[in-house]
Amino acid sequence: MGHDHGHDHGLGAAAVTHRGPLAWVLAISSTILVVEVVGAFLSGSLALLADAGHMLTDVAGLSMALVAATLSLRPATPERTWGYHRAEVLAAAAQASLLLAVGVFVIVEGVRRLLEPPEVQSGLMAVFAVVALLGNAVSILLLSRIQSGNLNTRAAFLEVVNDALGALAVLVAALLITWVGWLRADAVTSIAIGLLIVPRTLRLLRETVDVLLEATPRDVDLTEVREHILGASHVIAVHDLHASRVSSDLPIVTAHVVVEDDCFHDGHIPPLLDELQSCLADHFDVAHSTFQFEPAGHGDHESGRHD
Repeated sequence: MGHDHGHDHGLGAAAVTHRGPLAWVLAISSTILVVEVVGAFLSGSLALLADAGHMLTDVAGLSMALVAATLSLRPATPERTWGYHRAEVLAAAAQASLLLAVGVFVIVEGVRRLLEPPEVQSGLMAVFAVVALLGNAVSILLLSRIQSGNLNTRAAFLEVVNDALGALAVLVAALLITWVGWLRADAVTSIAIGLLIVPRTLRLLRETVDVLLEATPRDVDLTEVREHILGASHVIAVHDLHASRVSSDLPIVTAHVVVEDDCFHDGHIPPLLDELQSCLADHFDVAHSTFQFEPAGHGDHESGRHD
């Protein structure tokens, strides 16, 4: 006997909420990209051009984030029973991969510039860096309201923060070149930014891979879940207990629960189902759980069973 419980967890409303800020941030980032390219040619700054390349990957990532937020609004179908919620995880993985490539490029390019520091017009370089920094500050404010929502918005927030750090690094380098004539300031700050980008991106990439591999969510302890289920009235055993995430903000738990034989005749199953589902929602923040209730002898002929 299978019982299922769940709701949309506010996912549709969240996607609508996310689309507006993501669209604004995409427009701001695209504008900054154009500004930095123009600034790089006018000032001769390789740092600005490199940061524009960073912005280009982020514009692509933000575009994927916006598309994913839009796709997640599409309803479930018999062919895609979870709809397109997994799209935000795929988008976040792609963004993380792009950011990782950018971080490695920045470090390698920074090392090259240590050996061959470029000549630049530091005044113009500083002006365009300030414009980029202000634009990124606005984007950070927009995304700070939604960045805890899911992997997709967190990836977008991380990209914009990295953009702001890149603009700040260019500004610092421009000021050092202007004030003390230290041409290698650009290379040093570029390497520092790369060292900030790579570890954060690796963490994000690991989290997206965990979702795609259907790993147990880190905030769901299956040992405790098992203990809670076994502690419920009339429960004899539990097996085939699984926990995973359809998307970053949609954890699910499934289990086969062995109960006393009398439960199938005396009406205990419905209140037991309510008890278990309330337990999962209240103690583990898992709003979508599926339980299959079985009599004690059922497991003897159940194929593929594991504890």
